[in-house]
Amino acid sequence: MPDIPFGFALPGGQPPDPNDPAQMQQFMSQLQHLLSSSGSGPVNWDLARQVAASQLAAAGDPAVSPYERNAVEEALRLADLWLEPASAWPSGIQTSVAWNRNEWIYKTLDVWRKLCDPVASRMVGAMGDLVPPEARAQLGPMQSMVATLGGALFGGQLGQALGSLAAEVLSAGDIGLPLGPAGTAALIPANIKAYGEGLELPEDEVRLYVALREAAHQRLFQHVPWLRGHVLSAVEMYASGIRVNREAIEEAMGRVDPTDPESMQAIALEGIFTPEDSPAQKASLARLETALALVEGWVCHVVDSAAQGRLPDVVRLAEAFRRRRAAGGPAEQTFAALVGLELRPRRLREAAALWAALTEHRGIAGRDALWGHPDLLPSEDDFADPVAFAMADVDIMDELEKFDFTAPGGPEEQTPGEKEQRPEDDEDDGRS
Repeated sequence: MPDIPFGFALPGGQPPDPNDPAQMQQFMSQLQHLLSSSGSGPVNWDLARQVAASQLAAAGDPAVSPYERNAVEEALRLADLWLEPASAWPSGIQTSVAWNRNEWIYKTLDVWRKLCDPVASRMVGAMGDLVPPEARAQLGPMQSMVATLGGALFGGQLGQALGSLAAEVLSAGDIGLPLGPAGTAALIPANIKAYGEGLELPEDEVRLYVALREAAHQRLFQHVPWLRGHVLSAVEMYASGIRVNREAIEEAMGRVDPTDPESMQAIALEGIFTPEDSPAQKASLARLETALALVEGWVCHVVDSAAQGRLPDVVRLAEAFRRRRAAGGPAEQTFAALVGLELRPRRLREAAALWAALTEHRGIAGRDALWGHPDLLPSEDDFADPVAFAMADVDIMDELEKFDFTAPGGPEEQTPGEKEQRPEDDEDDGRS
């Protein structure tokens, strides 16, 4: 795994030349400005955005042409038509858009903030703990600079990771999380073109297959109102159990020479976060992996059903995308190393087989009715015998098939960490 550079750079993405007084003065001015602002959280998101934009500018971020924009809109429209007989839900797309790589970062940053802030706050706290108790009183206001530096370190490297991800993702829902605005189906034409060239397949075929996946993703998250909060809270619960390796932080900070900017460029935060080996953390990981696998498995099964007999290379495309999602690309692996979160559906094939068995034994309506409530969904254990799960409780399917897919089908969507409102809470409010 290559080291991720810290991210302090001059405009254009180049590190400063220590032998150039003008560049060093500009760099130190930027550094002073950075440390004079603590930001509003544990991550300096302004810096993350700047670093990602600088990296994309250096690598190239082609603008979306009118032709590409029209091609994306047409592909999503056709994809929705093909999905009609393959899903129990109507379209979930309210807006069809084509993004460049910078737009993907800008439009998804709010969700990344929710996912990464809890992890970053523990790293910043651990950096503060490295200061001996007897020295904290002497530092006084200077102690806040430790938190600022930690937020900048994490923001700079997170910006590098997001910039790398932006050069690989094919759509808003490409990595299985609801990253973009609700109801907005988005494709990234430049990345789709590059991916199609690697597969040696026609660009329009690859674009239509990506559009099918994005449209299916939108149907699922738009018509299952509890799912967004369920998936994001599973990520947050797992992240809350990630342990901070204080020795790794101390070793990284020990390599910083305030008089040598290149020492800051060389810092790598990989290995600082490690999952806690406890029963609770293992359960959180299982919950997260099951949620990601169920979402991705449903999307794969529905898309392949809709594309069968329509796309000439559907078998090659399906296999390529399964491998891509199961293994994760280089940028996804870098992100996992940075924050300790792997967003791969490890049991993707088993989940897809389970949804296929449910379609065969319960029909499309019966299959999709299981999304009516989280308690109805298959568990990790059910992956072992898809047919047995599909054939169980067939006597209740008549009731499930009457489920109103246009109405809320479960708990109201919640922001990760938000407490669910219960009837007794309302009663308590009246007793003040």
